[in-house]
Amino acid sequence: MPSTSIRKTEYDPDREVLSVWFVASGKRYDYEAVPAETYQSFRNAFAKGRFFNEHIRGRFKYRRARENDDNG
Repeated sequence: MPSTSIRKTEYDPDREVLSVWFVASGKRYDYEAVPAETYQSFRNAFAKGRFFNEHIRGRFKYRRARENDDNG
């Protein structure tokens, strides 16, 4: 199901980095040390925004991506 709050996600399994682009801000945030199992559950979740809030936000260290990285 499409999310009203999350525009796009990408996952780098080698670095365990989850990149999330948000609809409202258009910004990308990279979440570190996210296990592949968590990413798979996130992708499979019916309500991605709810899953993100319950299982990712506040649980993993993150950083806002640089402006020139936000194009994805």
